[in-house]
Amino acid sequence: MSAPTTAPRAPRTTAPKAPRPAPRRRIALLPSAALLLGALYCLLPVAWVVVAATKAGDELFSTFTFAPGTGLLENLGDLNAYRDGIYWRWMLNSLLYAGLGALLSCAVSALAGYALAIYRFPGREAFFNVLLAGVLMPPVILAVPTYLLLAEANLTDSHLAVLLPVLLSPYGIYLARIYAAAAVPNDVVEAARMDGSGEWRIFRAVALPMMLPGLVTIFLFQFVAIWNNFLLPYIMLSDDEKFPITLGLFTLLNQGSNTPALYTLVITGALLAVLPLIALFLFIQRFWSLDLLSGAVKS
Repeated sequence: MSAPTTAPRAPRTTAPKAPRPAPRRRIALLPSAALLLGALYCLLPVAWVVVAATKAGDELFSTFTFAPGTGLLENLGDLNAYRDGIYWRWMLNSLLYAGLGALLSCAVSALAGYALAIYRFPGREAFFNVLLAGVLMPPVILAVPTYLLLAEANLTDSHLAVLLPVLLSPYGIYLARIYAAAAVPNDVVEAARMDGSGEWRIFRAVALPMMLPGLVTIFLFQFVAIWNNFLLPYIMLSDDEKFPITLGLFTLLNQGSNTPALYTLVITGALLAVLPLIALFLFIQRFWSLDLLSGAVKS
């Protein structure tokens, strides 16, 4: 008697599960939304200044909209004619203070940062700790003591009164030391010494090109800080022919309470004052791009 045979069971088929939405994409939308809101928060005042500079006085003080006006050329002409073009004198003063001050401050930061990163000497860490304390020190605390020191030297109400205090930047020296320690290998410095190069030549021909991207960043930070500086020129200067653009626009704004027509000049001048910063940032970007490309080629 043969054993009964059973038919093979058909394999169970399960319905395919619906794909779950990737939670990472939802989470990634939150930082993007936050960055977008932050960008709108920062760009909205700039957009308002651009639109307001195109409006005449009667359009500015009426119901304001973001529609451009028709008074931009008139506002530029009035700004150019105000006190025989003193606005351009303020602009040149700001370029002098910010350009020369940032360049000299960058040079001092490069020398000090390189020395702190490469050389070993007694008191180096103590000096660096004092430097960090200077980074945390608010500039407003040092404004009055700086004025008293320069007053003793009879340097107040001069261009040097604005230039000298910005030459030493604790934050710039800190960044230069961090970048020099990361970008300038000690082996390269020792090899240059073995080839007979002096310390100044090593810094100028070997270390400085390696530190260039970091120094460009320091220059940009210092330029923007000096360009936007208001308290130091306000304390040091009394002759409006030596005012920077920030202090000059402040005087125009104060006079606008008695002469409302000056408000259009303030807004137009503020728009023009932003253009050099934008141009500088766009010009400096090429140095960062070149550094990234050179690093990719080296790797």
